[in-house]
Amino acid sequence: NLQLHRTKVGDRYVVEHMRAHGLNVGGEQSGHIVLSDFSTTGDGLVSALQVLACIKRQNRPVSELSKKFAPVPQLLKNVHISGGKPLEEALVKAAIEDGRHRLGKAGRLVIRPSGTEPLIRVMAEGDDQQLVEAVVNDIVGVISETRSAA
Repeated sequence: NLQLHRTKVGDRYVVEHMRAHGLNVGGEQSGHIVLSDFSTTGDGLVSALQVLACIKRQNRPVSELSKKFAPVPQLLKNVHISGGKPLEEALVKAAIEDGRHRLGKAGRLVIRPSGTEPLIRVMAEGDDQQLVEAVVNDIVGVISETRSAA
């Protein structure tokens, strides 16, 4: 019985939220998992050891336990930018809104500038892999065209 909390992207924001709400497990799409009972940062070795401990306690084969995981199609693409603010362009805003509409409630769309590189990150997830790919590719195309025209 788990509850999902969403934060800004970055371990810092995840850990701040965990502390503020008394949570001991947090993570990011990038794979960082923070287990605050053991560490205040994402630590792959600690996470792996805890997963192995859970598997051991279940006393069942990993193949049986992994059947409970149903992956959701997701695609992340990066668009290199060399300045400007493409996310403020009308055509880009329209493409993003169209993507959100196409995905509907069965999907999620996150478009944001990278905090460390000159990139715009375009990520979509949803039930339909082909739709997810089409939405991401359409938005990436519009951002690239807008960037080229600038």
